[in-house]
Amino acid sequence: MSDEQDRQDKRQEAMEWVGKAYQLHMKNEVAKAISLYTKSIEICPTAEAYTFRGWARSFEKDYASAIEDCHRAIDLDPEFGNPYNDIGAYYVEQGEPDEAIPWLRMALKAKRYESYCFPHFNLGRVYEAKGQLDKALEHFRHALDENPRYILAAKAVERVKGKLAAQNPETIR
Repeated sequence: MSDEQDRQDKRQEAMEWVGKAYQLHMKNEVAKAISLYTKSIEICPTAEAYTFRGWARSFEKDYASAIEDCHRAIDLDPEFGNPYNDIGAYYVEQGEPDEAIPWLRMALKAKRYESYCFPHFNLGRVYEAKGQLDKALEHFRHALDENPRYILAAKAVERVKGKLAAQNPETIR
């Protein structure tokens, strides 16, 4: 077997463990999921395994470890958008919105990313928290454009429109 084939086989096995871990994660069996994400990393480190292990760690409010895992993911695959968004979201959760902004912007520029609605939504959260309601509304609308079924974004659009209307009742948006 060639070295390349061996690498491909290990990556495939590692990604199978990521899939198993993700299933546990979705059942809220976080500790077991973290264990399987770690097993995947031991077989073959991938951006996906590090990112999802970080996400699982965030469920335990271990944001420092979650951010560290995301940095490892970025080192492995700088084009993978998820870890940038996740770092931004973890900063938002820790009450550090200004720290989140550059990471969320990098997520929007990532070439390998399927869910641009999330960094837009998180930027909306940042700007809403900062009282920059026009910017918040813009990003919440972008999130909804990216994913019209994103209920949290739809609710956020309505909430921010209500806040803007309360500030300036004669303006209809």
